Amino acid sequence: MGSTPISVEENFEGAHIEDGKGTIRVIVADTQAIFRAGLRKIFALEDDLRVVGQAETLPQTISAIQKFSADILILEAALTPNPSDTVADLLRQNAKCRLVVVLQEPDQEMTLELFRRGAHAIVSREIEPEMLVECLRKVAQGEPWLDLRGVAWVLEAYRTQGLRPVGSRPKVQLTPKESLIVSCVTQGMKNKEIALRVGTTEQVVKNYLRKVYDKLGVADRLELALYCLNHRVTDVEAKPKPAQPANGAAAPDAPAENANAAAATAGSNS
Repeated sequence: MGSTPISVEENFEGAHIEDGKGTIRVIVADTQAIFRAGLRKIFALEDDLRVVGQAETLPQTISAIQKFSADILILEAALTPNPSDTVADLLRQNAKCRLVVVLQEPDQEMTLELFRRGAHAIVSREIEPEMLVECLRKVAQGEPWLDLRGVAWVLEAYRTQGLRPVGSRPKVQLTPKESLIVSCVTQGMKNKEIALRVGTTEQVVKNYLRKVYDKLGVADRLELALYCLNHRVTDVEAKPKPAQPANGAAAPDAPAENANAAAATAGSNS
């Protein structure tokens, strides 16, 4: 590796002022120059992907994420001694940038913790180029990305959590409007639909959801739906005004169905 580290792209004039319409702007942060060069060649073949910055150290990564208007940061986990804390720190510095974390080899504990701390996707160093491109496009649309093994780990962790006593976690108090928005989410409604239902804007809905995420200790809509299912949040909190069945009774499986609906749309909104 050369003595002069590369912190930003020098050959992409104007890349950082790209308006981003139809273009996914990417920062590549990886200790291996050959990996960074390989990704640049792969993305150069795609009309909608553009590398706007690169880094090989954590300080350079922080500088790049602050300097460039990027949609996605591809972050090698080995770049930092504590990847999960770094993910959370980077998201605090740039909440609009989505993080794709690259692991050298599959790691169940690390995968769960990274996802819990806000990573939008976790991929292996050995991922096929076509699959990585598809991953970036999905993440840019707001969808989480995990391979089949990662999905199995998340489901296993959820099932394990479901065996714990519900009362073991402190009760979180939501405001009436937060409860209403959460109930809309568990019914699978998108932010635009929720905004119309509540009588506000999509941005306000997003702001409320981020507050709810912090209160409940979840990272995204999927985790929120699972939390609501496991802790029966929508059973006790305020709900939207759906039409009641003729007999006035709620279907006993409604929470699970609503959580599944929210999970189905988890990637469509942030």
